[in-house]
Amino acid sequence: MPSTETPTIPMIVSVDDHVVEPAHVWKTWLPERFRDRGPRVERRGLAGLKMVGPAVYEHEFDDDAPLCDIWFYEDLIVPLKRHIAAVGFDRDDMTLSPITYDEMRDGCYDPKARVEDMLMNHVDASLSFPTFPRFCGQTFLEGKDKDLALACVLAYNDWMVEEWCGDSDGRLVPLPIVPLWDVEACSAEVRRNAARGVRAVCFSEIPPHLGLPSIHTGAWDPFFATCADTGTVVCMHIGSSSKMPATSADAPPAVQATLSFGNAMSSMSDFLFSGVLVRYPGLRLAYSEGQIGWIPYILERANDVWQEHRAWGGVRDRVPEPPATYYYRQIYGCFFRDQHGLRSLDEVGVDNITFETDYPHTDSTWPNTKEVAEKMFAGLDDETVYKICRSNAIRMLSLDIE
Repeated sequence: MPSTETPTIPMIVSVDDHVVEPAHVWKTWLPERFRDRGPRVERRGLAGLKMVGPAVYEHEFDDDAPLCDIWFYEDLIVPLKRHIAAVGFDRDDMTLSPITYDEMRDGCYDPKARVEDMLMNHVDASLSFPTFPRFCGQTFLEGKDKDLALACVLAYNDWMVEEWCGDSDGRLVPLPIVPLWDVEACSAEVRRNAARGVRAVCFSEIPPHLGLPSIHTGAWDPFFATCADTGTVVCMHIGSSSKMPATSADAPPAVQATLSFGNAMSSMSDFLFSGVLVRYPGLRLAYSEGQIGWIPYILERANDVWQEHRAWGGVRDRVPEPPATYYYRQIYGCFFRDQHGLRSLDEVGVDNITFETDYPHTDSTWPNTKEVAEKMFAGLDDETVYKICRSNAIRMLSLDIE
């Protein structure tokens, strides 16, 4: 019978948190010639809001309505909503209602306050995905003026590296975005950031959903080669293809939230059979917030397909070894709650999984992450818990910490 003793939880390295960019980012970090056209925040009364597409809303402004801080960029209007800055609110108050920076916990947007919130939550280091640019920079991919969009990408990365992470003593780990519309520019930006010590980059789980080439075309090979050469891990968050698994337009959002791992599962299948991991054995992939319980079946099924169907399946010459070989060598999963996945550690791979707190989103375990981990990891030995909570992430992100 497994032990129920409380495990020792080391200081956690969280590989998936989020930053709500402060209003000054592009005003401060864009070159002066772009600043009047860059993203800006205005406080308006918001009487009505309806989501009609990924990051596309219909709005009704009214000076007498509740105040909301709203990002404006070209034709894009993005109101800040409480569920993206949910920490500090009661569970039933984590809604889609408008919010201002004044109502958020300071750790959502202020790096010093973030580090304080991390330390009170038993977290040593944190990797944060974007909010306004979206999970892999789709906002700027969709921008009309690509000179402005490129400048916005570079400005975000400079802010991320120098301001958000700069004075944190390594506790805040930089996660840049890239100009997805130009693969050579993507590679150049990876090299630029790698030269200043950055070892992670955002990417889309399923690029064709964004109107971009698939990973099977070879179009992304220069980017993958650069990431492999620089030791930059490619981080793909659920929703980074601006399309989430869904069943029907009238299904409640809870259905989509339950199925949110689906894109990670599809993306991993894509990579396992693409030949990308064969061509670039130094390339590492990380799936953020996708959970891990589905991984054993996908590995089993991929291996079966390779064994039984590779002659007609188009992968006989492309993938010389069983696909799971490349998963165990080059891919990391990530979770915050997944008892089923933990019961399948032998198949998931104890060296292939990492942990997160998802601060400040509604799934966040803040400020009780240590207690959640103690309960969830009961029965696991301390060495395994150390890998899950800390050392796998340190290796994945090439962190210079013990």
